[in-house]
Amino acid sequence: MQQTQPTSGSCDAVVIIKAAPHVGERHGETVCCAAIDLYGNWLRLYPISFRSLEKGQKFSRWDRIRFKWRKPSDDRRLESRRVEQQSIEIVGSLKQADRSKFLANSIVTSLERERTEGRSLALLMPKVKRFWFNRKANEDLEVELQQFATARAQADLFVESILPYKPCPYKFRYQYETDDGERKGTCQDWEIEATFYKWAKLYGEEDALKRVSAVFGEEMPKKGVLFAMGTHSRWPDKWLINGIIRLDDIEQKSLL
Repeated sequence: MQQTQPTSGSCDAVVIIKAAPHVGERHGETVCCAAIDLYGNWLRLYPISFRSLEKGQKFSRWDRIRFKWRKPSDDRRLESRRVEQQSIEIVGSLKQADRSKFLANSIVTSLERERTEGRSLALLMPKVKRFWFNRKANEDLEVELQQFATARAQADLFVESILPYKPCPYKFRYQYETDDGERKGTCQDWEIEATFYKWAKLYGEEDALKRVSAVFGEEMPKKGVLFAMGTHSRWPDKWLINGIIRLDDIEQKSLL
């Protein structure tokens, strides 16, 4: 007899993905987050209005969080969980020495195999071929700015003190190789945007772009990276680069 899957519950999981904020029609400003539970299962967590979380709830990659959830009615992807945001609690952090063992069984080299198995999240070990950036068109950037301004204006009173989010004026892109062949994709990891803004403030925009290209396009791929991938809700065969994990942030020997 086939076992019935639960439709709600409480869960502990380790955060792997925290993408840059975006604005949706239904949930306003949210962050794409994903985690792996203590049994090795991927979980897509939404809608997370990360910047409105209490200070003690604002998790980072490798944090172990506990939360209540239920299966969404509007997202049929296997891993999706609708999170009760106020239930989020940080209960620990995965030590660096434990990360390789925790991730080992999740690493893949083919995205097509993951789709065939019905999965929509994956930890990919790619071969990076190229990194580059494109400046967004002024009209596209203006639309983004207006969307965030509108979302903030419609927010509840308790989040009105949040500073306006400034969308990054650049898209950072990778060309990479998998067992399925070569692919191209925009990197949506919040870290890359935060790094750009930090360095732009310190060194100016032109120098910041050179530094970002050196670190994310040369240094990290040379040492080895993993891409945390996820499919788009509307286009299930379109994989997005939602996060980057440095192999020197974990112990490589048991992964390679």
